[in-house]
Amino acid sequence: MGEPLREMLVSHDSSETRVALLEDRQLVELYIERPKRSVVGNVYLGKVRDVLPGMQAAFVDIGLEKNGFLYVDEVVTPEGLENVPKRDIQSLLKPGQQIMVQVLKDPMGTKGARVTTEVTLPGRFLVLMPFSEFAGVSRKLPDEERDRLHEIVIPHIPAGVGVIVRTVALGASERDLVSDLEFLLRLWKRVSHQSIEALAPEVIYTEMDLALRLVRDVFSDEYKRLAIDDKSVYEKVVSFLRKTSPQLVRKIFHYKERAAMFDHFELQPTIDSALRRTVLLPSGGHIAIDRTEALTAVDVNTGKYVGRKSLEDTIVRTNLEAATEVVRQLRLRDIGGIIVIDFIDMEDTFHRAEVIQRLNSALERDRTKTRLTEMSRLGLVEMTRKNVTDGLYGILTEPCPTCGGEGRVLSEVTRRIAVERKMREILKSGRTAAFLLGLNPDTYELVMAPGQNIVAVLRSETGKQVAIVPEKDCDATEVRVLIEGRAGLLRRALE
Repeated sequence: MGEPLREMLVSHDSSETRVALLEDRQLVELYIERPKRSVVGNVYLGKVRDVLPGMQAAFVDIGLEKNGFLYVDEVVTPEGLENVPKRDIQSLLKPGQQIMVQVLKDPMGTKGARVTTEVTLPGRFLVLMPFSEFAGVSRKLPDEERDRLHEIVIPHIPAGVGVIVRTVALGASERDLVSDLEFLLRLWKRVSHQSIEALAPEVIYTEMDLALRLVRDVFSDEYKRLAIDDKSVYEKVVSFLRKTSPQLVRKIFHYKERAAMFDHFELQPTIDSALRRTVLLPSGGHIAIDRTEALTAVDVNTGKYVGRKSLEDTIVRTNLEAATEVVRQLRLRDIGGIIVIDFIDMEDTFHRAEVIQRLNSALERDRTKTRLTEMSRLGLVEMTRKNVTDGLYGILTEPCPTCGGEGRVLSEVTRRIAVERKMREILKSGRTAAFLLGLNPDTYELVMAPGQNIVAVLRSETGKQVAIVPEKDCDATEVRVLIEGRAGLLRRALE
């Protein structure tokens, strides 16, 4: 399998910025940033609010709606505490203390941002680690290139700081690397000075916007082109690359066609499919993706595929297709955390190994850190994928107001029984002789359907006069008392 044809598309308007990564014209990653942008990478001067010895963690006020969560292992040990045999959060932090932290994960749901005091500043080719003396090179690079880059960078690193050479540094010259390092050292000097002048909670370094961030972190000679449909973003990206990687400027072009760029590349159907539970496989099988609070479960099914040779052959082919598609969906939807894949059970250990190999091969293209276990005898594969943002699901959707995010709604029979019970309770507990009740329009159609005769039944059971009308503002099982009083009052209201 050769290297795929890679392209990057940046679409920007007043509502949002979208960056799409394509491999062989197929959408594999999509990132969206709206006015309420991600705070991952931002550096804050925060104030410790609570220290929790039972959790070995602290909550830090960084000026966001929810306090940041700082675990003890994310705290850089201050001078004088290196010899503490067991790291204790109470020995490291005190309530009211001001500390510099960087956001590792955006706030998600009820949880605040995950933060660390191990600040890192990314550049085009290097990542500066001001509180570390570690020097390393990306393991994704060939050994010879890693050795070359290591020899170039080491003599230029000042004492007391660390540096990681990024994957995009492949082929970079000494001038490129030294220039990037000097920029990062100047940036850190400004951030350090700002931390002294600031008053917590306050942001002291803001990460680049989405388009520049992905161009900096991802775009390289491996990409055929970078298309941008907004002139201002185009000029900003060109200016950035002229300073950092001038040889890549020739690969950027300003998209000016009348058709919207994402429509021109036919990406919307793929984006829409990324929100569906079921994804079809080429042979006719499918995978089903279910999110829970603790993990994401992926179920593999043969579906309509019946095969031609044997049951085992049918299962193996479905599992192999699923292994490739699962990874594509994880990247496209940006699913993180614990993931359990339930492949169809296979008897042959060779076939199990073949599916795991296909899964590992697909994961090699994933930039996000993953860990994979062996397949169990039941066909289960457990994996973890670094979770940084809410992903497409969290950005493009919100909980259903009817089902509360459960994905299911009350059945028609359940709704009808519930409102009939509520109406009986209202009529029996009421002291007046007549009631006008309002129901949700859809529920009204249920209880007033031919053969139900609910009004006559309620009159007979309670001895009260009752009339029911549709009320558009009512919830599905709500019963609203619109009028109560004498029977004559009810008749005049209905006239």
